[in-house]
Amino acid sequence: MRLAEVKTVEQQSVLVLHRTRALLIKHRTRMANTIRAHLAESGIAEGIGRMGLHRLIDIIVAGEDDRITEVVRRAMMSLVEQYRLLQDQILDLDRQVMAWHRSSDASKRLATIPGIGPLAASARIASVGNASNFKNGRSFAAFIGLVPKQSSSGGKERLGKISKRGDNYLRWLLVVGSLAVIRYAQRHGTRRPWLLKLLQRRTTKIAAVAMANRWRGSPGF
Repeated sequence: MRLAEVKTVEQQSVLVLHRTRALLIKHRTRMANTIRAHLAESGIAEGIGRMGLHRLIDIIVAGEDDRITEVVRRAMMSLVEQYRLLQDQILDLDRQVMAWHRSSDASKRLATIPGIGPLAASARIASVGNASNFKNGRSFAAFIGLVPKQSSSGGKERLGKISKRGDNYLRWLLVVGSLAVIRYAQRHGTRRPWLLKLLQRRTTKIAAVAMANRWRGSPGF
């Protein structure tokens, strides 16, 4: 029986930062979508992304658009204040995560891997700690759910999609980091010929999962 490694108080503290940040981001997204939806009912819409949302917020704050009644504006101002508060709280948590990252030699070493930033590095250290607890990189990949499902019988191996079991948050950070590396490679090129060949045969998301799986064999991962 392979037992889980007990986390230190410091690891638990950093995980609380990450989980709180993730929850606040979900709330911020819901708040932004609510603002967009209510204004769309009044025939007011802007482009996708943060800049479009900020233009909508400016319209609400200015209060000069006749399509927005005073009753609607008061209600929308409550949403705007909530959105801004969440934004400030997320930025504060970002600063705390960055401060811890800079104080951790192990986290800084992990951040030298392309696509692995302070968030992914600190989350990896907080979630796993000493990676030597795993037999090999494949075991770590299974821990975060980056291995394919197996439906094998009678000596036949049948591999499906990735299992998506294990540490969902850490897996998400690695895949997002992979997507950033792939976007850069598509625009500026890369010294990773295997990645270019993979992108010719598979979709971007499949290539991102493959790259995230490849990282589990990197030093420290």
